[in-house]
Amino acid sequence: MISNSIYRYITEHLQFSYATDEAKALAWWILEELTGKSRAVLMLQNNVDIDRQELDNVLQRLQQHEPIQYIFGHTLWNGLDLKLSPAVLIPRPETAELIELVKCKKSKNEVHSILDIGTGSGCIAIGMKKAFPDAEVMGLDVSEEALEIARENAVRNDADVEFLQCDILDENHYPLSLNRMFDLIISNPPYIAESEKTTMETNVLEHEPQGALFVPDTDPLLFYRRISCFAASHLCQGGLLAFEINQRLGQETKDMVQSCLPKAQVELLRDSYGNDRFIIATIS
Repeated sequence: MISNSIYRYITEHLQFSYATDEAKALAWWILEELTGKSRAVLMLQNNVDIDRQELDNVLQRLQQHEPIQYIFGHTLWNGLDLKLSPAVLIPRPETAELIELVKCKKSKNEVHSILDIGTGSGCIAIGMKKAFPDAEVMGLDVSEEALEIARENAVRNDADVEFLQCDILDENHYPLSLNRMFDLIISNPPYIAESEKTTMETNVLEHEPQGALFVPDTDPLLFYRRISCFAASHLCQGGLLAFEINQRLGQETKDMVQSCLPKAQVELLRDSYGNDRFIIATIS
């Protein structure tokens, strides 16, 4: 068994800031990171060598609701080891579901070119390259700081992806490399209305990049509309547009995408929690 005293020390320091199950999960995560050993190995050891000062620093940051992914600078997500910083969003399980949906919709020999808009850490673009290894994959983001991390993640995960700086809302300054057709356009753009901030967790509001999360209450579909209009002229016949969306605006988002792509078959799909979460539009 692992040393009960260290495990107990960690969970006791987190019990007032996190639910019991979350505190236990964080305790194992911390132990694995600080020892470089897996949970299976740790459970067989009686003694664990940990720098107490380093441990206390991690606990203090967690008590201030800093995400553990930022504390350790990386996360394991959907089979990828991704470098992270507050310049990029922490990838969520729902985004991994989006990738799986696309893989179910398209075979490898149908997809030769992929565009990920709002790439952030590069998780979607790299995930797409792993799913469609022969395809050319391009990721766009307005933030050069995010793109630096995305490029590091591509190298880190042995994925040949091109990353470009581009504000998808500024169509007058698109790079020349966007003047082409794509088989697949995919995006998880900002979609949380400003008024929804009151319902969100402190660790998200105080640490994750606001520009990658929020849109004005007056135009919550801002990015979806621009990307759908772009897709209307940049998707190949039989091409696919895939979105992760705000669960509160499922039908509205579907209707808007359909208006931009009148000849497409547009589907509104739910995530594993039963929430409206994805739009898949196929150009017929």
